[in-house]
Amino acid sequence: MAFTASDVKALREKTGCGMMDCKKALTESCGDMDKAIDFLREKGLAAASKKSGRIAAEGVAFACTNKDGNIGVVIEVNAETDFVAQNADFLAFVQTCADTIIEKNPADLEALMACKACGSDLTVEELVREKILTIGENIKVRRFKRFEGVVTTYNHAGGRIGVLVKFNASPEIARQDEFKVCAKDIAMQVAAVNPGYLNRGAVPADVLEHEKKILTEQVMNEGKPANIAEKIVMGKIGKFYKENCLIEQVFVKDSNLTVEQYVKSIAEKLGGNIEIENFARFEKGEGLEKREDNFADEVASMVK
Repeated sequence: MAFTASDVKALREKTGCGMMDCKKALTESCGDMDKAIDFLREKGLAAASKKSGRIAAEGVAFACTNKDGNIGVVIEVNAETDFVAQNADFLAFVQTCADTIIEKNPADLEALMACKACGSDLTVEELVREKILTIGENIKVRRFKRFEGVVTTYNHAGGRIGVLVKFNASPEIARQDEFKVCAKDIAMQVAAVNPGYLNRGAVPADVLEHEKKILTEQVMNEGKPANIAEKIVMGKIGKFYKENCLIEQVFVKDSNLTVEQYVKSIAEKLGGNIEIENFARFEKGEGLEKREDNFADEVASMVK
C-alpha cells in the first residue's frame, strides 16, 4: 500500500516522531497507519505519543538578541502547565531554540524542526521529543519571528509576553543611550497596548471593509441618513486607526503625544531619523484552548 505526504504528517501528529522516522515506519508497514505506529513504538521512538496529544497552552513567550544586538528573535514554546514553564531545563530549551533561529535563520517552523540545535548533535525536533520524555509534558514550539538590523526586545511578566521591534536608524543614533531608552519604551508600548498593525497601510483591505460595514450598520440603525452616515463612519474609522495602529496610538508614558510624535521628538534631539519598521508581540497561549481541570473527574478517573 502506497502512502502520501499527508499520511506522514498524520503519523507525525499522532506520535510526535520525526519526519524521516515516520517515512521509514510507513515504508516498513506498507502504508498501514496502525502498523506504522506499532513499528515506531517497538523502536522506542513513539514513547512520547500519548503526551503529544495533550493540550499545551502554557509555556513562555521569549524575546532575545544575539551578542552584537543586530539580530532579534521572539518565540513561543508551549507546555501543559505553568509549573513546567518555569523549569530551568525547559527555559534552557527555549533559549536553545532562540539561539538556533538567530544562527540558522530557518524559513518556518518545519525548517526550524529540521535544524541541528545550537550546542547539540540533535535536531530541534529530536530535542523536543527528548524534552517531552525527560520533563513529562507535551511541549510544542508554536511560532517565532526573526528580524535583522536595529532591534530591541522586551519580556514581560516572566514569559507571559515577548516583544521584538525593528527600527530604521543609523548606527550612530542606534548607539545613543537616549535611542535605547526610546526603543525600550516602544517595545513596552507594544506589550501594554497590543496594537494590531504598525500603520494604516498595514491594515488589510478586508479587515477595513469589515470594520466599515459594521460601523455603517450601527450608524444606519441609529436612523442617520446615508450621506451623514458615511461621514460618521469615516470619523469612526479614524478612531479605529488610532486604537489599532502603533504609530497613531497615544504614547502610554505621555498622553499628549502619539507614538509617532514621541519617536520624532527623540530623532530631532539626536539629530537624525528614527522610524519603527516592524514589530512582533507574542502572548503565551494566545488563541489556544486552555485545559480545564475538573477535580471530581480527576478523582473518579483515579478510582477507576
